[in-house]
Amino acid sequence: MTTFGLVHGAFHGSWCWERLTEVLEARGHRALTVDLPCEDPDAGASEYAEMAVEAFAAAPDDMVVVGHSLGGLTIPVIATRRPVSRLVFLCAMLPRPGRAYEEVMRDEPDMTLPGPAGGAYVAADGSTRWHPEAAAAYFSADCSPEVTEWAVGRLRGQFWKITKEITPLEAWPAVPCSAVIGSRDPVINPDWSRRLTPRILGVRPIEIECGHSPFFSAVTLLARAIIGEDR
Repeated sequence: MTTFGLVHGAFHGSWCWERLTEVLEARGHRALTVDLPCEDPDAGASEYAEMAVEAFAAAPDDMVVVGHSLGGLTIPVIATRRPVSRLVFLCAMLPRPGRAYEEVMRDEPDMTLPGPAGGAYVAADGSTRWHPEAAAAYFSADCSPEVTEWAVGRLRGQFWKITKEITPLEAWPAVPCSAVIGSRDPVINPDWSRRLTPRILGVRPIEIECGHSPFFSAVTLLARAIIGEDR
C-alpha cells in the first residue's frame, strides 16, 4: 500500500481529489488531502507547505506527494520538511531555487496558455476569482457538464504571494521525481512541460490524453500514472 499526499492547485481545494481518492482506495492505496490557505494574502510557499505537513502528519516516511498546477511550487518544499519517497508534478509549475516564480514566468512566457478573455477578475477582497463560464472552459473543458458544474461551483479565491516571493526552496531535495502532463492541457502548455521537465526534473513526463483536470476527466489513467503503472 502506498500513501499519497495530494496537493491541489490554484483556486481549488481538497474536494478536487474526491474521485481520484476513490480510485486509489479501490486499488488498496491511501490518499490524504489538504486545503491550502490560498485565500490568505499573507500565505506563501512556507505556509502552504506547513499546512500540508500538518495534514499529512499521520503518513509514513515513504509517502508519495502529488502537486497539481500551482501545487508544484509547494511539494518540493514539503520534501524539505518531512520524509517523502517521491514527488509527482501533475500539470504543474516547476520552481527554481533562489528565484521568484513571476521572474521565471517572464523568462518562460510560453509556460501558460492564455485563458478566456475577461475570465479572471479581482474580487472586493483582493483575491483573483473566475467567472463560472470562463472557468468551465479553461479548467474543465474535457469534463462532463455535471462534473464541470460541480467543480466550478467550488472554486475559491486565490492570492499570489507564492508566485511573487523568492521560493523558500534553497536546493532541490534529494527525492525522486516524476511528472504527469495532459496532452491537451489549455493552462500549462504541454510543449513547455515536454521541454522543461527533463531539464529541471531529469525525467521525461508521462502524457495522458486530457486537459488540465485529469482528476475529473481521466481519473483511471491518472491513478495508473501516479501509482507508477506507466513507468
